[in-house]
Amino acid sequence: MTATTDPRPRHVTVNGRRVRHRVDGDGPPVVLLHGIGRTLRDFTEQHELLARGFRVHSVDLPGYGGSLPMAEPCTLPALGRFVGDYLDAVGVDQPAHLVGNSLGGAVAMRFAVTEPARVASLVLINSAGFGQEVAAALRVLALRPFGRLLLRPNRSFARRVERALFHDASFATEERIAYALEVARQPYTARVMLETCRDLGTVRGVRPQWREELLTEVSRLDVPTLIVWGDRDLILPAGHLDAARARLPRARTHLFEDCGHMPQIERAEEFHRLLVDFWAAAEAGDLADEAAQPGVSGSVPAGRHPQRQAVTEAG
Repeated sequence: MTATTDPRPRHVTVNGRRVRHRVDGDGPPVVLLHGIGRTLRDFTEQHELLARGFRVHSVDLPGYGGSLPMAEPCTLPALGRFVGDYLDAVGVDQPAHLVGNSLGGAVAMRFAVTEPARVASLVLINSAGFGQEVAAALRVLALRPFGRLLLRPNRSFARRVERALFHDASFATEERIAYALEVARQPYTARVMLETCRDLGTVRGVRPQWREELLTEVSRLDVPTLIVWGDRDLILPAGHLDAARARLPRARTHLFEDCGHMPQIERAEEFHRLLVDFWAAAEAGDLADEAAQPGVSGSVPAGRHPQRQAVTEAG
């Protein structure tokens, strides 16, 4: 049976603050978490596909899109706590599948470490946390006052942001560019982005301290984990997938060829099949066997590590 989806986001109050979300479908709970400077729209395709068999929650993280900022600074630990508070607010009382893109992946890991009993699985898409390298613009955001100047809303910059996210330029549509500009014009967006970037990184890249602590804790969890990457990612290079496999050897991995920072959009149907097959294997206890099959997991091919620096606020 196919669930009817309502494309209109709604709002819920979390810790006294308005949070925009979209909820559709019936079945096991799934929570979709976007990256820095982004919104729940980055999961539109997956939301609608997954709502056929799951109860799907797409959420604007605090300070992005239609969600108001938290009362405290927007740090990774605070975002991890937010996930639990959101689940409480919407009445999810069983373990949820967490799916996070970029920053959203690190947020999902942070929550899993804090409340592992509430996590059915982790799906990490081009996730922050596996390496120091990051797009130049994100490093610049750690510098005062350049960060705030860089985040001034500008259509040309918004176009470059969207173009950097995808290997296939046709995905950087005028509608996506216009919406990115609309989000950038929110009165709190720049402040929240700067708080987050300065918590997680410096001009040299992603801070090693929180990465080491987080990955050490995640490696101890007994939570089924899938890590995917696009081999043409200009934001977080595909070489991070090799680091992820080394740090989380029990995780299942997949590399999308000729794909950028958002496989959930650029390879929507393939990504969806990968996701539901992974959850089915996890439910059946077959992940160890499947991980050894050809084509299920793989390293980044030699010569496929893009070195171009992207000007983008996504991450």
